[in-house]
Amino acid sequence: AAQNLAPRDEAAEAGIDVSLPGRPVIRGSLHPITQINQQICDIFSNLGFDIAEGPEVESDYYNFEALNFPKDHPARDMQDTFFVSEKFVLRTHTTPVQIRIMEKEQQPIRAIMTGRVYRNEAISSRSYCMFHQVDGIYVDTDVSFAELKGTLVSFAKQFYGEGLKYRFRPSFVPFTEPSAEMDITC
Repeated sequence: AAQNLAPRDEAAEAGIDVSLPGRPVIRGSLHPITQINQQICDIFSNLGFDIAEGPEVESDYYNFEALNFPKDHPARDMQDTFFVSEKFVLRTHTTPVQIRIMEKEQQPIRAIMTGRVYRNEAISSRSYCMFHQVDGIYVDTDVSFAELKGTLVSFAKQFYGEGLKYRFRPSFVPFTEPSAEMDITC
């Protein structure tokens, strides 16, 4: 009878307390895009920006009209935009969130908006019909390009590392004036 121990008795004899809760099983992790998005939001939040979100199915008004995209603008072409109906599209950029913020909030406004956007493009190893975008808005008195440059450089150094090299240069973007681009190498 001494050799016919129950499993619980064997565990106790081996110094194992079977009444303790089991060890948690770690399953998976956040998707890399979600991790990067959280990191970007954390950096901009620490720089004083709010984080805003908006719908992925957007009205023609917010996606085009309120952003001064006239009816004959190429972005409204069915080859560039996924139309859900005559008045709704899959958003082509996160900029419509800026209009929603400006309608609801008083100045100063300082926010970024991140999320999925959709463009009817040929799918290849370099391009897909859905991608993620970060868009920002800063509306206040006495804001200059120097502040924009400082914000972008601060973000880039925190995100890519202090050793990063960058240049800030004028650029032509048909729907913003003045326009600039920032190139980096790290």
